[in-house]
Amino acid sequence: MPSWIVALETRESAARSRAEGLREQIGGLSESLSQVEIELSRLQITLETMNEVLSAPADSSAEVPEVSESLGPVPVAGLMQAAALLVAAEAGGDQAVTSPAYRQIAAVFAEQSGAKRCKGVLAAIGVPEATDSQRESMRSKLKRLVARGVLVEAEPGLFELSAAGVR
Repeated sequence: MPSWIVALETRESAARSRAEGLREQIGGLSESLSQVEIELSRLQITLETMNEVLSAPADSSAEVPEVSESLGPVPVAGLMQAAALLVAAEAGGDQAVTSPAYRQIAAVFAEQSGAKRCKGVLAAIGVPEATDSQRESMRSKLKRLVARGVLVEAEPGLFELSAAGVR
């Protein structure tokens, strides 16, 4: 018959193993819960938005912003492509690319088809006389969007909206 010290140590070891297993299960469940809560939040926001849009009167033109004549036509295909790339980036958990600054850059590429240089993007977002640091900051953002598959660099310093999905 084992001594009481050995028996207690054996029970302690078994309890420690069970506790570690439960901690691992809690960690996995916490991560799963976090993912489901994010999805639930996005679905609730989408539902609320759709309810607002669908409950608005059909003849309510006061709430629809007028498009300036100077902007010209906005290519719907470019907007859809940029939106799809940003949604894919967000679904992939890339919060940086879906920040307002990056959305603004993607909108520039979606609204104005063709390749653009850093200076052109800065001018399009309202910074016509950019400083060196502003140009470098924008170049860094553009390169980050290239790395994530939202933009492609057709040639050094020349960026355009990617035809492929986000990597």
